[in-house]
Amino acid sequence: MSTETDDGHDDHHLPAVEDWPRGFGEASWWPFMTALGGAGIYVGVALWIIADLVHPLAGPAVVVGSVGLFLTGIYGWLYHAFITKFWTREVSDRGSSSLRWGMIAFLGSELATFGAIFTYYFYFRAGAEWTLPATTPDLVSSLILANTAVLVASSFTLHWAHVAIRNGDRTNFLRGMGLTVLLGVVFLGGQALEYFEFIGQYGFTYAEGIYGSAFFGLTGLHGLHVMLGVVFIAIVFVRGLYGQYSADRHLSVSTASMYWHFVDAVWIFLVVVLYLGAGQA
Repeated sequence: MSTETDDGHDDHHLPAVEDWPRGFGEASWWPFMTALGGAGIYVGVALWIIADLVHPLAGPAVVVGSVGLFLTGIYGWLYHAFITKFWTREVSDRGSSSLRWGMIAFLGSELATFGAIFTYYFYFRAGAEWTLPATTPDLVSSLILANTAVLVASSFTLHWAHVAIRNGDRTNFLRGMGLTVLLGVVFLGGQALEYFEFIGQYGFTYAEGIYGSAFFGLTGLHGLHVMLGVVFIAIVFVRGLYGQYSADRHLSVSTASMYWHFVDAVWIFLVVVLYLGAGQA
């Protein structure tokens, strides 16, 4: 339910008193809900690991509930940040800059997360004579090369779409966004196929020493980020189909592009370290 103020604007009840980015002083609970859900996922995984000390279903229950809370927070946050009153609100350079810096801060936290896991990998690898598990398959295969090419190509198609909408070319914008979503789904399918081959045919799992845990931990975490990126870009694509975005209004295209290029860059580094450099002494 909402009420209309003297200036003709609608005020929303919590968790969003005003529509971002108009005021920047609104009492919004969506970011808090999102952060709480994200933290709950880690708590649930921890409970899952120590299942012998707690109820066996405690961990999975907390994970499922936290994922639901996280997705609800993301939905509300994105809806009130980018979608509500899209054509009627003012275009503010200050607002756009603040949201871009918000995305940069978020990517900084993501970089710290990946950096911590890579540090764990490098530390344990340097601490003893390095040998790969006997079950390790051929890492540099045609599948991984093709999958890498697909993800790199998706960055180009997204950049094409971004440039197109900045120039007011909606047709090529939609083509580029649609191709990016398709390539992202293909990449995820290729990663699922790789997991199926590694586990089913070679018996190579996360339990295969330091390398196994690092491989599945990092590639799995990256896969989750790609999945989230596909959802973001698909939302942008659907909004584009409904007529949103123009040469002046494309902030969510910019932020989604920043996220996707970051995910691609992490994958390149991951391939160099975990695939090409795995057997190097």
